[in-house]
Parts: sequence; structure tokens; C-alpha cells
Amino acid sequence: MANLKSIKKRIVSVKNTRQITKAMKMVSAAKLRRAQENVVAARPYAKKLGEVLQRLAQSQDSDGHPLLEKRVAEKALVILVTSDRGLCGGFNANISKAAERYIKERKGDYAEISLLTIGRKGYEFLKNRQTIRKNYTGVLSTLNYQTAAMLAQEVIAGYLAGDYDEVFLFYNAFRSVMSQDITLQQLLPITPPEAAAAEGETPPEYIYEPSMSELLGELLPKYIEVTMFKAMLESVASEHGARMTAMDSASKNATEMIGKLTLVYNRARQAAITTELMEIISGAESIKG
Repeated sequence: MANLKSIKKRIVSVKNTRQITKAMKMVSAAKLRRAQENVVAARPYAKKLGEVLQRLAQSQDSDGHPLLEKRVAEKALVILVTSDRGLCGGFNANISKAAERYIKERKGDYAEISLLTIGRKGYEFLKNRQTIRKNYTGVLSTLNYQTAAMLAQEVIAGYLAGDYDEVFLFYNAFRSVMSQDITLQQLLPITPPEAAAAEGETPPEYIYEPSMSELLGELLPKYIEVTMFKAMLESVASEHGARMTAMDSASKNATEMIGKLTLVYNRARQAAITTELMEIISGAESIKG
């Protein structure tokens, strides 16, 4: 009977766990819809801003801007975007390991490589393994453009002050509920995306008002802000997608485990009943004898 009680108790425990995982899946599904809408809305703006920068960067007047100028790279900063919460499969571990591998591979190219982590999980994974310059926790749960702009301005200020010569951004790009791509992007110095021109097409000439340098002075910091904001939006959507998938898998596993435990319980109960019947029959036979 003690064995039956323990099996029954475990079945109840797994059922309670399944209720929690199903609830978490529903919450993540609701949050994913909003996060996905934000990503889809941000992508065209970031793409068009990149195209504008690409046209400006083609002009000779754009040379010499500090955010475009390539230096001798002695110090590098890696920005890693993870989540503050777990229970989302390998979402955090995979990108943290990828960032760690990248740092180890590039260590010989720089005198110093440091990390700026956005999200508690990345910080906890790497705090005893790599040099972490700064960590931001809690910014992704209430993400807005002002927060991303503040972080971008801090990164730009450190770059202009010479704290680092190159800046790289690691984040999970959202593809679908079940697919997130680990993405590495160079943030500074800015390398505008190359525009694909049609064969034989002559690029148009533009008249800029105000001057080219003033436009670059406004647009280049804005490009860093938008890029960071988009990366953080992508990471948030990817997190909810990964958690939704992980909780769905956990719910299915719980259902399967409940079925197996129920079968074991029924067999144990049947064996206990058979044993009791045998004892009764044996007792009756001994009385007759």
C-alpha cells in the first residue's frame, strides 16, 4: 500500500506541474503576439535607415566621422542580449556559449575583450568566466525605445572616449515560434549595409539640406539606437517563442509520464488485490483443513 500511495502522490504532482506548464505556454503565446508585432513594425524602419546611411556613406563628405572611422583595434566590447528568466529551453545557454566561444577565438586579436550583458541569465552564465564591464537586468520586461536609446548613448560615449575600439552585438533573431537564429553584428565602427543596385543602374544624386556632416551627426547615433532597440525586440520575441515551445514540450512529457505512472499504479493495485485474495483463499483453506 505504501508503494501505491507514493505512485498516486507522484501522479498528482505531475498533474499539477502540467497545469503550470500549460498556463505558462498560454501566457507566452499571448506575449509572443505582441512581441512579434513590435518586431515586424521595427524591421522596415531599421532597414530603411540603413539604406539612407548607405547612400550617405558613399559620399566623400562622409569620411572622417568618428563613428565611421576604423581604428587600430586593441580593445573590443561584446554586447550580449539574453533574458532575465529561464524555463525557455536552450535559449539563454546557446547564445551565452556562442558568445564565450567567439571571445575565446578572438582573444589573440585584441589586448582586451570585455562584455556588456543585457539580461540576468547571460550575466550569471559568464560572470565567473569572462570580464563583464556592466550588466543590465530588468530592462527587457518593460522594453521601450527610450531605454534602448540610453544604452546606445552609453555605448557610443565609451567608444568615443576610447574605452573600446570595436563593438559587437550578440542576440537571438526571431524567425518563428520554433526557430531563433543566433546573430552576431558589428555595431561600431558603423559599417552601413551594402545596397544591391540593379545592373547598369546609375545611382541617383542627392542634394542634402542641411550639410552632410550635420546629417551624419544626427543619423549615425540614431542608427545605433535603432539597431539596439531592434535587437532587443528580436530577443524578447525569441524568448517568448522559445518558452512557448519548451512549455508545450514539457506539457506533452507530463501527459506521457502520467500515462506511464497510471499504468504502473493499476498494475501495482491489481497485484495488491491478487495478493490479498490469495491470502484470503489460503486462510479459508487452512480453516477447512
